Amino acid sequence: MGTTKIDRARVADAALRLLNEVGLDGLTLRAIARELDVKAPALYWHFKDKQALLDEMATVMYRRMLSDLPGPTPHSWQQQMFAYQSVLRGALLRYRDGAKVYSGARFTGTDHAEGLEAHLRTMVDAGFELWQAVRAGTTVNAYTIGFVTEEQGVQPMPDERREGYDVDDRAGRLKRYPLAAAAGAEIFGRYDERFEDGLRIVIAGIEARYGVT
Repeated sequence: MGTTKIDRARVADAALRLLNEVGLDGLTLRAIARELDVKAPALYWHFKDKQALLDEMATVMYRRMLSDLPGPTPHSWQQQMFAYQSVLRGALLRYRDGAKVYSGARFTGTDHAEGLEAHLRTMVDAGFELWQAVRAGTTVNAYTIGFVTEEQGVQPMPDERREGYDVDDRAGRLKRYPLAAAAGAEIFGRYDERFEDGLRIVIAGIEARYGVT
């Protein structure tokens, strides 16, 4: 071990592959070093700690997401917001604990600036003050990341479901509370429909709050 040449890109790519196997809790620099066939100290030449690596991983996730954005850019700010958040959710769901990795990360490049500038320009041109556009954007972003965090708590990967989230079993245990029991199918399922409906609710709330349509 220790003879393989590595750079930031290779480390982040290996970390994202390993993330899908072991999850965020199991993702250690030592495990990544084994994956790359190097000694763990070699990674510290590129990342001072795990958070620095998570920042790079989130940046790579964003770069990969850019290729999934629809083109041409939707005309209205509502359409842009809906399209971007839908693609963001899909990008996060590709990785085990993807929302946790992405949440609070600091991008290590400026790749995001062009898209952010364009979206803010659309919103300002539509009638938002800049601070309103920023608050609207960060609010809807928090909705998406929070939604996916909860979704991945039940379904760590699209083809997995954690033990203890059987809706029929839950309904049986809550049979004395018929509404709460029946709500389980909605709370722990129908994620695509619920996400889109919730996203439209948030966007409608932004319209109502700031009076921009």
